Amino acid sequence: MKKHLKYLLILLLFVPIINSCSPDDSNSDDINTVPLEESILLNVSYGTNSQQVYDIYLPANRTSEKTKVIALVHGGGWTSGDKSDMDDFIDLIKFNHPDHAIVNINYILAVPFSIPAFPNQFIDLESAISQLTNLKDEYQILPEFGLIGTSAGAHLSLMYDYLYDSNDQVKMVCDIVGPTDFTDPFYADDPLFEILVGALIDESAYPPQSNYAEITSPLFHVSGFSSPTILFYGSDDPLVPITNGNNLDMALTNNSVTHSYTTYQGGHGGWSDESLNNLTEQLISFINTHLPIN
Repeated sequence: MKKHLKYLLILLLFVPIINSCSPDDSNSDDINTVPLEESILLNVSYGTNSQQVYDIYLPANRTSEKTKVIALVHGGGWTSGDKSDMDDFIDLIKFNHPDHAIVNINYILAVPFSIPAFPNQFIDLESAISQLTNLKDEYQILPEFGLIGTSAGAHLSLMYDYLYDSNDQVKMVCDIVGPTDFTDPFYADDPLFEILVGALIDESAYPPQSNYAEITSPLFHVSGFSSPTILFYGSDDPLVPITNGNNLDMALTNNSVTHSYTTYQGGHGGWSDESLNNLTEQLISFINTHLPIN
């Protein structure tokens, strides 16, 4: 009997110790499941140049397992423009895709004959995406990207996906009036265009005797590894001919790349409200299909 009492006392002494060492599951869960608030970080540097910055819009309740990223790339003929030109897309994406992160990227603008555009601006996109990938845990994002570019920004986005995205992080590209083929007679037959190409290219970055118009044209880099692409062009664009859209559409078809191609009456943007509403509907659907939040 005394032995039984002794063992019972020992057991009772150890019970509170065991309980005190056990984790408080309810408190631990509370700490780990506190949802993150929405956060906006402006002019985050991704390089040494003052123009190498981006704005990032991080949604509430984001996690590194689900929060994919939509990257915006502005136009401006490679020599002008600013990420603020893409502000309307931010509101559109926040409303229709509230669980995606948004990154609005600036890149170093070219100064003809002084600061080249190519390949520098492609490499700027690479640097921004690389930094975002490295900061995925800090930002709580999943580094899978959709690129939306307008005009020159669409050209940069296409080139990045078709040539530079070696890790296949880009899952879709939206091309709005982007130049795709600098060998098109629209450009090639203009004697001033050759001068412009020479003014924008760092020849030392390419092999000798390169065809610069071809090597910087997304059309010639399409392959079966190209990401799903959605294209929008104007029928009477004075800056980017409709043949650029037609030729890219054909190249994507020939390489069995999932894509959509729409033309609207009008020029380099500035389309009717009906056309812009149609573009919006198609883009929302394309993002839902190719960059879904699971």
